[in-house]
Parts: sequence; C-alpha cells; structure tokens
Amino acid sequence: MIALSNLSLQFNGKYLFQDINYTINSGDKISLVGANGTGKSSLLKLINNELQPESGKIFRQKSISIGYLPQDHITHQGKTLLDEAKSALTSIVSLNEKEIFITDSLAKDDLTEEIRTDLINQLGEVHYKLQELDSYSIESKIEKILIGLGFEESDFHRLTNEFSGGWQMRIALAKILISQNDILLMDEPTNHLDLDSLEWLISFLKSFKGALLIVSHDKRFINNVTNKTLEIFMSKFFSFNGDYDAYLRYKDERDAQLSNQYIIQQKKIKNTEIFIERFRYKATKAKQVQSRIKQLDKIELIELPENTENIFIRFPEPPLSGKTNIELKSIYKSYGDKIIFSDLDFKVNRGEKIAFVGTNGAGKTTLSKIISGQLNFDKGERIMGHNTLISYYAQDVADNLDPDIDILETLEGIAENKTLGQLRSLLGSFLFTGDDVFKKVGVLSGGEKSRVALAKILLTKANFIILDEPTNHLDISSKKVLQQALIDFTGSLILVSHDVDFLIPIVNKVLEIKKNERKIFDGGIEFYLSKKLEQASKEDIITTSINNNTSETISKKDQKRLDAANRQKKYLASKLLIENISYLESQIESLERKVKELETDMTLPKVYSSPVKAKETLFSYKETKTKLEAKIKEWESLSEKLQIIEKQFD
Repeated sequence: MIALSNLSLQFNGKYLFQDINYTINSGDKISLVGANGTGKSSLLKLINNELQPESGKIFRQKSISIGYLPQDHITHQGKTLLDEAKSALTSIVSLNEKEIFITDSLAKDDLTEEIRTDLINQLGEVHYKLQELDSYSIESKIEKILIGLGFEESDFHRLTNEFSGGWQMRIALAKILISQNDILLMDEPTNHLDLDSLEWLISFLKSFKGALLIVSHDKRFINNVTNKTLEIFMSKFFSFNGDYDAYLRYKDERDAQLSNQYIIQQKKIKNTEIFIERFRYKATKAKQVQSRIKQLDKIELIELPENTENIFIRFPEPPLSGKTNIELKSIYKSYGDKIIFSDLDFKVNRGEKIAFVGTNGAGKTTLSKIISGQLNFDKGERIMGHNTLISYYAQDVADNLDPDIDILETLEGIAENKTLGQLRSLLGSFLFTGDDVFKKVGVLSGGEKSRVALAKILLTKANFIILDEPTNHLDISSKKVLQQALIDFTGSLILVSHDVDFLIPIVNKVLEIKKNERKIFDGGIEFYLSKKLEQASKEDIITTSINNNTSETISKKDQKRLDAANRQKKYLASKLLIENISYLESQIESLERKVKELETDMTLPKVYSSPVKAKETLFSYKETKTKLEAKIKEWESLSEKLQIIEKQFD
C-alpha cells in the first residue's frame, strides 16, 4: 500500500534515518517508537507528503486515502462543528454540491429536451454514487463519532472558533475517523482525551479495517490497538511482530547484547592503542603499527542506547504540613449561565494522592485551579491548612516561563543546593541533552516548554502538588522518571490525567467529576475502574428485575443480550489484570531460566576455580533470585485481584 525505498532524511546535518526500506500493508496496525528526536513525527509528515526526503522515494498505491493527525497547531474556524465534520467526506460533499447544481439547472424553463435528458442521467448517476457511499446514513455515523469523542448534541451547531485547543484536536481526530481513509497516521492522538473518550477511541480503532501508523506514549493505548512495532534506532528501522510490551522485552535483550559487545569492543580498542603506543617508534614494528592504526580507523564504533532507567529524580523533602492541606466549603462556581459547581465540599488531607477523572468540560481543571488559588469562585470558603505550600502545574503553565533566559538559567533560579551536573541530569531526563540546555525558552515548542515547567516542579519544596495533564508531552522514559518521583513524593498530590498506566502506582484516591455529580473512591485507579464496572453490572440487574416485574419470564433473546453484556463487563474489568499477569509470567519464566543457568554456571570448574568469577556469578544469582521472588509476589497479588473480579461476575 505504501513503500519506502532507500529513504533518507537529515536535520541540522545529522541523519534521522538513512537508506530506509519499509512497506506498510493494508490492515497493518503499527506502533512507531523511538527516542524523542529520532524522526517519528517527521516520518509521518514524509508519508503524508508534507515533508520531502533528502533522497529515496515513497510509493503510494494509486487513489489511496490518507488521514493524518498532527500533534499540534490544529485550528478550525468559520463552520459549525457538524459542518466541519461533514467536510471530511470530500467525495460526498462534492456529490451533494453536484446534486444541488443539477437540481437547480433542471428547474430552468429554457432547457432543450436533450439537455434535460442529460441532466436527469447525471442526477441518477449522482444518486447511485451517494447510495454506494452510504451517504444517507452517514450523518448518524458522524454524530456517533462526535459523541464518542466527548462532544454533546448541543455542540453540533456551535462554531468551531469557540472550541479550545484540546477540543480542536478532537475535531481533527473526528474528521480523520469520519473520512473513510485507507490508512491513519496519528501523532499522539490521546493527548487531551478523557478516560471515556480514550476507551471509545480504543474500541473504534480495534474495529477499524484500514492500516494504522501511530506515535503514542500511552502504553495501554498502543498495546490495545497495534500488533506491530516499528522502531527508529541508530538511524535505522527495526520491525517487530507484536505489541509494545513484546517490543520492550526484545529491546531489553538487545540492549544487554549491545552493552556486552560495547565492552568487548572497548577492550579491543584499548589493547590496540596500547600496542601502537608501545611500538610506535620501533622500526621493526612499523608495519604492524601502521596496520593497527588502519584497523582502528575502520572500526565501526558501537553506540549504546540512552539508559534512562538509571535516572532517579526525587523531590526535595517537603516541610511538614498540618493534617488537612486544604478544605473547600459550599463552593459555587459558574461561567455566565453555565454552573460548574454548586455547594461543593472537598478536603485534601496530608499524604493523599488523588486522581481527578471524568469527562472533559465537567470541571476537573476548574476545581484544580480553585484548589491551587489560580481561580476565584463565586461563593463559599477556601480554607488553607497549617503550613500548606502549593505548587501547581497547569496545561498552559509553559506560557508563564521567561522567554528571554535559557533552560538551564530557568532551573538555576529556583534550585537550591543543586550542582550544575545535577541540573543537567534532571534536564536530561526530560530530553534536554548537550547544548539543548542553553536554548532560550522563547524558541522552544509548546511541548518543550511543558517539559521545562515540569522540571521546575521537581525542584519545588512544596508539600502539596497539583498536576494537570503532566504526561501529554513526555515520552515513555520521561514518564517513568516523573512517575517514580511522584511515587516517592511524601507530600500530597492531585493528578488530573487520563493515563491509566501512569496513575496506577501513584494514586490512593479517586475523585470522579461529572456534570452536577461528584463521587469519591477511597482506593487507587484500578479500584475505581472495578467499582465502575460493578456499578454498571448492578444497574443491569435492577433493569432485569424491573422487567421481571412486568413480565413473568425474560425472553431467550434478552437473556442472551444480558449474558453478552455481562461477559463484556467481565472482559473489561479483568483485561488489564490479565495482560499484566501474562507479562509477569513471561518475566518469571525468563528469570527462572536465568536462575537455572547461573546454578549450572556455579558448578563449572572455570567459575568455581576463579574467585572473581565465582563472586560475580554468586552476586548475579542472588540478585536474580531476589527479582524472581518480587515478581512472584506481585503475580500472586494480581492473581488474587483477578479471582475477586471473576467471582463478582460468576
């Protein structure tokens, strides 16, 4: 369908990729991965013909339809939401325009019979094509897609100019889903989606018949919708049949091999350099020295991948606050006639880590701004606890950075007792390496500014941190760094996020915010999701009970429908746990194999006769056994949770 032939692309004198050959076939569901700056977004632009390669060609199947969702700079204006969505159906739009033109022409009185017959034939052809494109039911499909992405019917006739940046992205996403493309190129499609919209998008893409090429840092999302992984690594492409988790397992093995090869190569280089220095001025060894020098020149140096797993960033130890960080009483907030909160009570106690979830527009960001003091309310009280120090990261916080100073200076202004090396390590974990740290803030992209703002948060001495969608512009490695820092943070935390994988190990409480309704769940995000499914199951039971009161027996057809719904709920409730258990089982198998290998190694004469090798092998054995025991314990915990869920649906 799309073939890349000897494709090369340079940026600032450095090859992003060189002499690449790759084919995307119909129905391929591909996750495009690689470190930031390796050229993932550029590849999407090349395929969409928005960027030209330095060399090579891209062959696209004739009449192929490509839908492209960029990461940012999306604006729509001048049309209603519904009309903008309909405009994606270019074939239907042009046929509708042709239908209007022919109908208007037929209404004229001065037509000859020949012209009238020709117009009637044309009109019949237009109607046939519209029927073939299923245009008469397309409006219903458009509305379903818009509602699935979080829009309401009351939005359909609003002008697109009225929608904010996150909703503009959803409009663009809706258009490429509507437009019946053969392939979708999507750059971070989950940014700005809430949990409900994200679940809907996963469901839609699972049933999508065309090809997908997706750049996303949401592990759960890409594991659900892709079955192939394409990695850009060291300016080359590496393809894997399998989801992102399968790719990660391969990557760990490959990186370990590279590390060993690197060590062997470095030893060889060092020995060669020692020989050259030792015999450089000895006439009898001149030829051998020259030969070794040539060997060194020809060596293709092995590059090690960046290792972010060893980067650990901790918040400074926060000052102790009172038992209650903040309390809201009878809060009333509205925007014009639209009431966001009425008589809202909410409290955050010391050490609580709370996720705000719910549909976009229900008030998650508004509440976080009220709590942080960034936004006034109309009525009620906001009571600060003793010694509560708040740090707030908003989606637009990057706009408050000083554009005239560089990245390093931005951090130096707030970093106490941090060396230059420590600051550079912190910036490195947020993808600013080398001379990047000297870039002026004013020249950075929106995503880069967001990462600088997050780095600032990590230097704060606040004991109560509020983060609104902090992961939108982070790659998976950077998310891990931030995630671990938030796990270790001893203060209080509010997280507005739709990233389930990110939230799971951090939060211990969930606030669900819906229009005119708020509900607290005293447990983590997995507890919240299981309770939601349990609630949906109870609602089905109540509905069935009501039906039984009006009819003595339920029909077989209805019973099958209820059974199917119950199976679906059980599947959704247990899916994430089953995936995690399966992944743990593969890790346990791998560790068990390693334990057996090390046990065998310890019986070998070459090992036990060498004190150094024996010590290294024993250390590795103990370390592997510890990891194995931890994984088995984690597996047992998840298996117990799975059994509880399965009992609920039996």
